[in-house]
Amino acid sequence: MDTNPHQSDSLHQSEIFIGLTREQNAALLKEGRSITFQPKSILFHQGDPAKHCYLVNQGRLKLTKLNEQGREVIIGYIGAGELTAVTALFKNRNYLVTAESLEETEVIGWDKPKMIHLIHQYPDIAINLLGIVLERIDDMQHRYLEVCTEYVDQRIARSLLRLMRRAGSKTRDGILIDIALSRQNIADYSGTTLYTVSRTLSAWEKNGWIKSGREQIVITNPHALVQFAETG
Repeated sequence: MDTNPHQSDSLHQSEIFIGLTREQNAALLKEGRSITFQPKSILFHQGDPAKHCYLVNQGRLKLTKLNEQGREVIIGYIGAGELTAVTALFKNRNYLVTAESLEETEVIGWDKPKMIHLIHQYPDIAINLLGIVLERIDDMQHRYLEVCTEYVDQRIARSLLRLMRRAGSKTRDGILIDIALSRQNIADYSGTTLYTVSRTLSAWEKNGWIKSGREQIVITNPHALVQFAETG
């Protein structure tokens, strides 16, 4: 463990630091506890008491939730510069999801007393946290609306585009979604079945919209996928 972590470029751009000086950023990070996890390690489980909120410094987390039937649903992915578990921490409740590292991942954690102390010291943090929580709520509302009103193929397209915008990197073939994605992962994230995802991706690959490999998706024609997501 390292209490004075190397700061990634994405960390400096984190929304939690808006309105703070570089010195204040450093003070905020110094109050946190740095932890590094190997791939496929659990940061916290759904149902555990929420004792810390976390900022990803490097790497990526997958957030999942079990429904009443015990099926795992992917809630989202958290990358460098993003926070998780803020709401659960401040509501004195259990973690609402399970957070698993997809690669070697470093996080910085604060417990509730430290975070409240920092908010009193730097009031801009409270405003930033509110903005982050509202953005997450807005994203979940959009996803819920998609499930209720759109055809499943459109939901898959929107899911891939959402992931592309969050974790896309340009390659010679197109935009690579820089997350290890199995077809089952895409099904869980889109709220559909493995069969439907496999059928849909195979059709899009024939159309030249995507290229898929082992847990890898490249969007070769983003414009076509955007049009399909909007019009079906």
